[in-house]
Amino acid sequence: MTDDAPGRERPTDDNPGAEALAPRTTPRAVRPKHAASLILWRQGKDGPEVLMGLRHARHRFMPNVLVFPGGRVDRADHRAPALSELPAFTRACLERKAPPSLARALGIAAARELEEETGLVLGRTEGRRLLPDLGALEYLCRAVTPAGLPRRFNARFLVAPAAAAQGALRGSGELEELRYFAFEDAFRHKIATITAKVLAEFRDWLAMPPAAREARELICFRGQDTRTPER
Repeated sequence: MTDDAPGRERPTDDNPGAEALAPRTTPRAVRPKHAASLILWRQGKDGPEVLMGLRHARHRFMPNVLVFPGGRVDRADHRAPALSELPAFTRACLERKAPPSLARALGIAAARELEEETGLVLGRTEGRRLLPDLGALEYLCRAVTPAGLPRRFNARFLVAPAAAAQGALRGSGELEELRYFAFEDAFRHKIATITAKVLAEFRDWLAMPPAAREARELICFRGQDTRTPER
């Protein structure tokens, strides 16, 4: 069986973002899977840059779509140890729509997916075990994939500075052209509408002083990527 054989799920199939570009199917109840994406950023010579990659060109489902590292929460993420715990405000944001165990698992998933897809470690490793530095994570927003699509995610977008991650940037084959993109460079690529909206949300967040970030209204993108206040 090849990687593209029917019924075989490729590693990037669980990456939130590209599913919004998929053709709609006949309406059926597809429960969104909990997922986390990490916006790892740094200050480049011409302004802020974010770590992104292209879904593999041979992928049958939305090839060459630019996405953030990320994926769905695994069962093991609920039990995984960590080097540090979530900051109080990040935890409070996540717990608006998740019980405490899931809120923590979302942080674990973001760090795990970063390592799996990019080789970068947010925290440290002991042998083959990742100990994430959850204390480096900040909360940006949430997005729920519209109904009627074959894959749906209840995705949380978290933020961390590139300086908090260690190791050499190396693709695992899940994402191609893995590098830091300036905002305008990212917008020139094939990108899902929701990813573009999250990038715009991040750009606004980055321009805020820390106190304003904690005072802002939390946002969730729903339906056709409609920006709504988190309830």
